[in-house]
Amino acid sequence: MLGPNGAGKSTLIKCAIGLLRPSSGEIKIGGHPRGSHGARRLSAYIPEVPQLYEMLTVWQHLQFIASAYEAKDWEPKAQELMTLLEIWGKKDEFAKTLSKGMRQKLSICCGVISSAQVLFLDEPMVGLDPRAIKTLKDLIVKLKAAGKTLFISTHLLDPIENICDRVIMLKNGRIIAEGSLNELRERLGEEKASLEEVFLEVTADE
Repeated sequence: MLGPNGAGKSTLIKCAIGLLRPSSGEIKIGGHPRGSHGARRLSAYIPEVPQLYEMLTVWQHLQFIASAYEAKDWEPKAQELMTLLEIWGKKDEFAKTLSKGMRQKLSICCGVISSAQVLFLDEPMVGLDPRAIKTLKDLIVKLKAAGKTLFISTHLLDPIENICDRVIMLKNGRIIAEGSLNELRERLGEEKASLEEVFLEVTADE
């Protein structure tokens, strides 16, 4: 999901997960109304600004999330994920001591360890270094292959160009374009346009 600042991307995600009440329309996750117990069980949210418990350790965060989602056999998965994101060495440190990048990595770990079928990621690459961004891209591809649905809001277009299946462009709270990247290219008559070029062309027309 792409759009200029203030387009409504974060607002839409917060409506979907039940943090905000939509002014109209209906949102369902897996057939369950937004904000319901069924919808919450199926989905997880990775916010732009990590919402952590400052006096819990990194590992305690994962224990809490695993318990909340009743995740089974989560410990090996958690260790593998933390090692992949290079945060395993911080597992006994309190959240308040973590750098911005490490906080973001922990937030990602919490979202993924939930085993939710639908992941909402709001600017997940903000604060990550190039190596971590590459690792996150690989993780997204792996989660897709496992049948997960990832709904990603981002301003970083290059990292997601080759991994997104469908693009939604918002402006002023409404959808101005949607479809696969190839479909959007065809509509613009630009077969080799990058995602960035498509985005700039579509938003300029508005």
